[in-house]
Amino acid sequence: MRKAIISEDPWSKLRTLSKARIALGHVGGSLPLREVLDFKLAHANAKDAIDSSLNTESLLGQLKTFGLPIFQVSSQISDRKEFLKRPDLGRRLSTESVDDLKESKQTFDLIIILADGLSAEAINTHAVETLQNLLPKILEKYSVAIILASQARVALADEIGSLLSAKMTAIFIGERPGLSSPKSMGIYTTYKPAIGLTDESRNCISNIHEDGLSYHEAAEILHYLINESFRRQLSGVNLKLDLGRLDLGETTVLPK
Repeated sequence: MRKAIISEDPWSKLRTLSKARIALGHVGGSLPLREVLDFKLAHANAKDAIDSSLNTESLLGQLKTFGLPIFQVSSQISDRKEFLKRPDLGRRLSTESVDDLKESKQTFDLIIILADGLSAEAINTHAVETLQNLLPKILEKYSVAIILASQARVALADEIGSLLSAKMTAIFIGERPGLSSPKSMGIYTTYKPAIGLTDESRNCISNIHEDGLSYHEAAEILHYLINESFRRQLSGVNLKLDLGRLDLGETTVLPK
């Protein structure tokens, strides 16, 4: 039996510049087996990311070192199947979580929420180190609490912020996993959170992962958004980034 010969694509060097599936080569009229298997592995990793869970014990242990109030909440979702089918329930807190937050009788300038979203592994991997870069910049100026939220959608932050009378929320959440980035984290900020707000009221920092924004870059942008939101008392489409005011020169290599 004759061994198949892979015809490499003349643009193959471009693959070092992008995670996109380009210049794959071919064997006759078919893709090389290596590319077929790589695609199947990437698809499996994306599916696993959706089914992943917050490593609550590890996260709590790391978060306690910051010396900040920590709460745990969950949405009205019962399992991952319902999470995918009923995003509306992922935007509202469970009755028990509502009662817990009401009983706290605490208020804060800023609530930082670590939420599983569509990739809990993104939070397990990237959230704490992003906080390590952020918190030294803000703790002298703002009162801060941290919340771990399970089965959560972005808008869950609105109800959390409202119950704790927070002036602003920042929700760190696992983004929809892609075939090249199953552990991508996003951050959504909202000034004056309230139930019923829509996405034009938020600012978004996206693609925090090993091939995207570094921890330093994400923390620098978030620091800017926090300061500007408090100064101008708004967030969302009316708040734009002024890149000239950001120190994005330092880079951090994120774990794969």
